[in-house]
Amino acid sequence: MSIRELFNKSDDCCRRDFMVGAAGSMLAVGAMPLFTQLAAQQIQDKQDKVKGQDAPVPLQPAMARNVIYLYLSGGISHIDTFDTKPGAANQGPIESIDTAADGVQVSQYFPLLAQQMDKVCVVSSMHATHKAHAEGRYFMHTSYPMRGTIRHPSLGAWLNRMAGKTNPNLPGHVGVGMGPEMASAGFFESRYAPLSLGDPAAGLQNSRRHATVGDERMKRRLARLEDMNRAFKSEFDHRQVRGYDDMYQEAMRLMQSEDLDVFDISKEPESVRAAYGGDRFGQGCLLARRLVEQDVRFVEVASGGWDTHNQNFETMEKKCPSLDRTLATLLADLEARGLLEETMVVVATEFGRTPEITAGRAGRDHWPRAFTCL
Repeated sequence: MSIRELFNKSDDCCRRDFMVGAAGSMLAVGAMPLFTQLAAQQIQDKQDKVKGQDAPVPLQPAMARNVIYLYLSGGISHIDTFDTKPGAANQGPIESIDTAADGVQVSQYFPLLAQQMDKVCVVSSMHATHKAHAEGRYFMHTSYPMRGTIRHPSLGAWLNRMAGKTNPNLPGHVGVGMGPEMASAGFFESRYAPLSLGDPAAGLQNSRRHATVGDERMKRRLARLEDMNRAFKSEFDHRQVRGYDDMYQEAMRLMQSEDLDVFDISKEPESVRAAYGGDRFGQGCLLARRLVEQDVRFVEVASGGWDTHNQNFETMEKKCPSLDRTLATLLADLEARGLLEETMVVVATEFGRTPEITAGRAGRDHWPRAFTCL
């Protein structure tokens, strides 16, 4: 029996499983043209069904040019934040409140974001097979499971590799407050790796020339360095060597560019800095807004401490208000500056927390079977 005959004789469930398995076996990037063609065909099918349709309905091009990826490390509880279950026994003491989006509720700790939820798509159908933090973080940054023989590029590396940088003087990929295990260039050249910053308020450290080094002296030093490296680069014309040279050239352009000031958030009015919140996550989101305003493609800001095996509700009460303030401020600020339509803001985490409340610990354990992203 041929595969086609076997497929046609299968019931709906088997056919669906086959299609899911086939789709999962394809590389995501390689499948994108197929998805585009399917979307175009769906639009054409709808046009054919509409009588008297004269003008074709054009495909809506993607409006987002930049991404702000907000990662809540540890696995934030979806049940206590953006996928509440009012009236359920396992909901616990947290109440649900209405939002600006009809039929959408969030937990009581997000009154400011509730006013902005008409700008948000809540994706509550997230699920995964991983149950550990490291695997979860890797998957949510690369869309691949961890493997011992390969390191995959993260989302920011893919975006810059496929779409290119918009601002030639600034890095196309910046990470704030995240560990090295979260994002990397993977098997791409090192120039696609993120520029990592610890404290957003400290700016980009060691990025300006010393006052005693003028233009001529700098040129002599660079010429001498090139002389020293020329033989090595000619003998080892490898991608890694070229990538290092590219990174060095980009660093030099940045050092001499006026765009370097974008990393100095002290130039923002004090009222704006206060609106984002005084913690590193809030100030990191302010820096992210400044960066996308200067055409940086992909900025990630990480927030830790969401692993609530114990005292889940106490942690939610402590941490959620600052998250609420920062998210609401970021969306409002981007909209006010005309940046929201071209900036995709993503709130992600590695998995959710169990519906059951752990006895004696008042916590929630890891729950990859269902969780929420925004």
